[in-house]
Amino acid sequence: MSTATITSKGQITIPKPVRERLKVKPGDRVEFVEMENSVFQLVASTRDVRSLKGIVSKPKRAVSIKAMKKPSSPEVKLDRSGYQCGDSLPGTR
Repeated sequence: MSTATITSKGQITIPKPVRERLKVKPGDRVEFVEMENSVFQLVASTRDVRSLKGIVSKPKRAVSIKAMKKPSSPEVKLDRSGYQCGDSLPGTR
């Protein structure tokens, strides 16, 4: 088991054996994922986005923009621009 000490700035140095197992290097990012109350998993987030290609299969047929904007259920309310009420507008997040 490896341990690390938190500095006064809230920083830690990941022990060398852990860095080697995670295959991380300076400048790489890691995520702290809460698994349960006060238990976190350290995950290297070094995957290139291109490695995700093919995870979601292509649709059997093309879907039009009009069909995408169509409410999926009668309870969904759209505002005048065709967005679901309460949604953020594109480019505003």
